[in-house]
Amino acid sequence: MAEEEQLTHDVAPEDTGKMNTNADDYDASQIEVLEGLEAVRKRPGMYIGTTTSQGLHHLVWEIVDNGIDEAMAGFADHVTVAIEADNSITVTDNGRGIPVDVQKKTGMSALETVFTVLHAGGKFDGGGYKVSGGLHGVGASVVNALSTQLDATVIRDGQGYYMSFERGRTKQHITKVDAAGKQVSRGTIVHFVPDADIFQETTVFDAKILIERVRELAFLNKGLRISFVDNREEEPKNQTFYYEGGLKEYVKYLNRNKTAIFEEPVYVEGTENGIEVEVALQYTDDYRSNVLLSFTNNINTWEGGTHETGFKTALTRVINDYAKQNGQLKESDDTLTIDDLREGLTAIVSVKHPDPLFEGQTKAKLGSSDARSAVYRMFNETFKRFMLENPTVAKQIVEKGMSAKKARLAAKRAREDSRKKTGLEISNLPGKLANNTSKDPAISELFIVEGDSAGGSAKQGRERLTQAILPIRGKILNVEKAQMKTILANEEIRSLFTAMGTGFGDEFNVEKVHYHKLIIMTDADVDGAHIRTLLLTLIYRYMRPLLEAGYVYIAQPPLYQVRQGKFVKYLDSDQELNALLPTLPASPKPVVQRYKGLGEMDAEQLWETTMDPERRRMLRVELDDAEEADQIFSMLMGDNVEPRREFIEENARYAELDV
Repeated sequence: MAEEEQLTHDVAPEDTGKMNTNADDYDASQIEVLEGLEAVRKRPGMYIGTTTSQGLHHLVWEIVDNGIDEAMAGFADHVTVAIEADNSITVTDNGRGIPVDVQKKTGMSALETVFTVLHAGGKFDGGGYKVSGGLHGVGASVVNALSTQLDATVIRDGQGYYMSFERGRTKQHITKVDAAGKQVSRGTIVHFVPDADIFQETTVFDAKILIERVRELAFLNKGLRISFVDNREEEPKNQTFYYEGGLKEYVKYLNRNKTAIFEEPVYVEGTENGIEVEVALQYTDDYRSNVLLSFTNNINTWEGGTHETGFKTALTRVINDYAKQNGQLKESDDTLTIDDLREGLTAIVSVKHPDPLFEGQTKAKLGSSDARSAVYRMFNETFKRFMLENPTVAKQIVEKGMSAKKARLAAKRAREDSRKKTGLEISNLPGKLANNTSKDPAISELFIVEGDSAGGSAKQGRERLTQAILPIRGKILNVEKAQMKTILANEEIRSLFTAMGTGFGDEFNVEKVHYHKLIIMTDADVDGAHIRTLLLTLIYRYMRPLLEAGYVYIAQPPLYQVRQGKFVKYLDSDQELNALLPTLPASPKPVVQRYKGLGEMDAEQLWETTMDPERRRMLRVELDDAEEADQIFSMLMGDNVEPRREFIEENARYAELDV
């Protein structure tokens, strides 16, 4: 490395942060002033939401967003995210490089300002970036504050510049370094080590989480190449994502396990009043509502907003107008609603807005009215032309909407009939439900048990105050392939809806739930696994708020009981059994019982192994990645056979056969 040359100024004296702690003398001396980034370290949740794994990964996106900003401004086309061998992170972009000249207001270099001063960056006055997704400056300084070490290298005009920091404080001022041998010929390289004192839950990065977001960013920024490298493996994993088709390829990716009714997605791209609009959609032959994603400046606006409203309005208007003009709907008929037209729809709406207005601090909902009109006008025109130019497909789309409308009205009638005939009401619980005596949902548990035999043991062994038992017979309906009318005709499913008290479909209300633990308790065999999968499919598709609230659990019954005299031990696998048996005395001969089903356990055994809160083990089902979950359920449970066959062929070697 070339000899370093220091380019900086003197450092101001460090603030001690002392204050008067005398409770009887409360004056101005007791008001603590947190200098620099100390406020971030003291209250990290205010800046990154949480210090759990979610907050840890958020650090990566704050730095990546700065590289994406360069790409959106047209100055970069490649961003790399690397997990280093020591579990630190390096983010590289080939943009212009953070400026290194002195920032007049702070008297420091712009590079030092970006990493040590909150609300410092290139987005605030509109001069640096017309559109920005990241906090740019806020993000960089927050990452610095929450890292034990951060190193920043900038390459500009063939010259390298380097700075290092510790927990938000400057360690080494800006120095010139040799630009040769760096990952990029121009741009910014940021390396940071998260502070374990802040992220006490974990500082280990999850490659899967990073890959999913990197892929999403590549879809949302067509023409941008984003690479991911995991250097923790002996052979580093390197994946690069590049999508020239942008959202069109994103829709195809989401529908890869589904059957589309037209091959190429409808695609819209344009700019109105400085707002860049990109929309893609495709219909599949699914019965269910599929996916409607919306983004603003790469931020997932999962609560929707004005851009989503503009899309929905244009979609419903164009389809209804077409249906009436072509005689599929009469003028006197009720129009198709967005709920009718979402069945089988996969659509993505993305806007790049120079000054977006969000509702709330989470940026989950866009409030800019000009985004609604921009999306409406651009999508309305393109989709209308698509329908006119593709009459066969247009007819299919209308027929699909009309079919969904009939199913929706039939399901509504079925709900009303079910309430009258079988009582989908709180006061009329299913006859086979053995309810608990407590009315407090917070301590109440509902066990879904496979078969009457296991149900009988569970009812005898349960703790009646808190535990309710609902036996089901065999395999329930696969809801992935059924319409709501058929689903409601299934007695087992209807019993579950009724017992939970939440309603279903559009009327689902998680706040009315009777139990804060819904525990699936099936046999530890292939049939039990199938029943569990069918139940999880039902819950994911029609009771998803239960998953989001963390109310769904899977019981873990043992596979073996080993008895030798007074010694009794329960085991979960063949491996555990094979490890235990050689350690036991030769006499008396141990008795090994393999539980082929829960029905083989008596009430006492089922209680002590699977139901006793003091000794049981359960898995909570979490919904970390709804998009991936949607793909898995569609692949494993849907009508499209080919993806399922490929999955089986790829994973058959991992199966443990019980023969």
